[in-house]
Amino acid sequence: MTTRFMALVIAGLLAAPAVAQQSADAVAPEAATEGVLALGLSPAAQEALDTKAQGLPARADDWMVAAAHPLAVEAGADVLRRGGSAADAMIAVQAVLGLVEPQSSGLGGGAFLVWYDAESGEVTTLDGRETAPLAARPTHFLDDTGAPLAFYDAVVGGRSVGTPGTPALLQAAHDRWGTQDWAGLFDPAIRLAEEGFTVTPRLATLVAEEPEDRLRRFPETADYFYPGGEPIAAGELLRNPDYAQVLRALAQRGSAAFYDGPIAQAIVARVQAEGGLLAAQDFATYRVIERPPVCVPYRAAEVCGMGPPSSGALTVGQILGMLEGTDLAALGPESPAAWTLIGDASRLAFADRGRYIADSDFVPLPLKGLVAAPYLAERAGQLSPDRALEEALPGEPGWDHAMLWGDDAALELPSTSHISIVDSAGNALSMTTTIENAFGSRLFVRGVLLNNELTDFSFRTHDAGRPIANRLEPGKRPRSSMAPTIVMQDGAPRLVVGSPGGSQIIGYVAQAIINMLDFGMDPQQAVAAPHLLNRFGTFELEEGTAAAALEAPLQAAGYKTSIRALTSGLHVIAVGEGGLTGGADPRREGIAIGE
Repeated sequence: MTTRFMALVIAGLLAAPAVAQQSADAVAPEAATEGVLALGLSPAAQEALDTKAQGLPARADDWMVAAAHPLAVEAGADVLRRGGSAADAMIAVQAVLGLVEPQSSGLGGGAFLVWYDAESGEVTTLDGRETAPLAARPTHFLDDTGAPLAFYDAVVGGRSVGTPGTPALLQAAHDRWGTQDWAGLFDPAIRLAEEGFTVTPRLATLVAEEPEDRLRRFPETADYFYPGGEPIAAGELLRNPDYAQVLRALAQRGSAAFYDGPIAQAIVARVQAEGGLLAAQDFATYRVIERPPVCVPYRAAEVCGMGPPSSGALTVGQILGMLEGTDLAALGPESPAAWTLIGDASRLAFADRGRYIADSDFVPLPLKGLVAAPYLAERAGQLSPDRALEEALPGEPGWDHAMLWGDDAALELPSTSHISIVDSAGNALSMTTTIENAFGSRLFVRGVLLNNELTDFSFRTHDAGRPIANRLEPGKRPRSSMAPTIVMQDGAPRLVVGSPGGSQIIGYVAQAIINMLDFGMDPQQAVAAPHLLNRFGTFELEEGTAAAALEAPLQAAGYKTSIRALTSGLHVIAVGEGGLTGGADPRREGIAIGE
């Protein structure tokens, strides 16, 4: 990496104002951290913030946790100090995130979890994705004329709400890998909900910028986020006693308290009152599913993540697999040739994603074919370091049997949150968690925002007469871009990584891995590095960063470009002989703490 590029990374030239209409969960990076020191944090958290501000990685010998809010990280760190497992710590982190960062994740949403077990050496993935109501039909998001609804007409209200999976996933993780008392893991979040937490600039900005017809549309939501008719302000103390009651019920009864009884009844009643289809049977039949991990070789490592209904691991794996035969390290992170290769690999992978990837319990997928070495080599043969592809089309991966699918263009907007943890026993956890769009459906029940995950399905059922794999069906899980990842090397974790960001997640995660494995960056440098993304042909270059300097050469190579805010939320832990190093994205409020 050149001195100039490294200096720009360390300087963190990421303070250009975000453009609200470009990202539903994007605020200016200075708003992500300004005033965080007023939160009343522990000395360890204060030190972590200082380390992050200096552009340096967190360091530890024994354990580490990185997540999107200092109070949530502190809750997880306290569990790890007591000898708890990564699964125990995750529960404490998620419970706090649902309170202090409600726009991104919580009990009303879903998550994907990747786990490395130090004792067995195995990688396991758990699918806690939301499910479509059993009463839903493929035409759910079409109007009376058969045309797709406008996106926010579909999002806001009960129509978009799927059965939440996060509470069941917390229980499933604890049942398998927890070592601490379940009930006690909710204590930090209960205390903060009852006593109050300090509203950060990020949350205040997102609330203030919400259009009038969204959060303010529903009385319960408006009362919480706009008390007295005014949006909550940074620095205010905000309490959520209803959320504390829900957490107490979970602590006492486990996840069953969420899926049968008053909480589920209240959610069903509110969703149905606002035009949704969610029913008690959907809660009663919800299950977390263990799925085989998707692992793809890259350099001397193996990149492992969540398979369908997530497109994350397959698409990240395809991007990296197509780049396996290139020498990105020799080109370097400032090279237009490097980004031409990365960008077109991403375009080809996204073309396959749009056609083939959906919930594999409902549609057959060419899982092995998509990441088979001969297929990726054939796709890589289309790449050139000098010239953009004129068109990136889906390929023809090997199938176990024949299918013909249409192309999907489902919209997946940025929000979500990511948690990376390594515990003292050497277990590693990577979990990406979401309610989909910022503030989800905007329905607020018992102190919990409900997801809008059903809008991750294709609104259209067919394309040119061919069925779309990601069309909505009863009980189906919508395709996701969440890409919680554990990079393995020599049978042990090397990197634990993930990010929020809608369909941009895939590029963020792939780039972070390339930054570390190819360009030699440490975790903090890797998460702070300027973003360059290409999903569908236009190269997105992060405004206010060194990425903008590549606009002219990329245009000369044949790309359209767009300079814009790219608000990732990467959290990375690297495991090495010298211990643990961690990075927390400077674009958001998170930190990494370890000892």
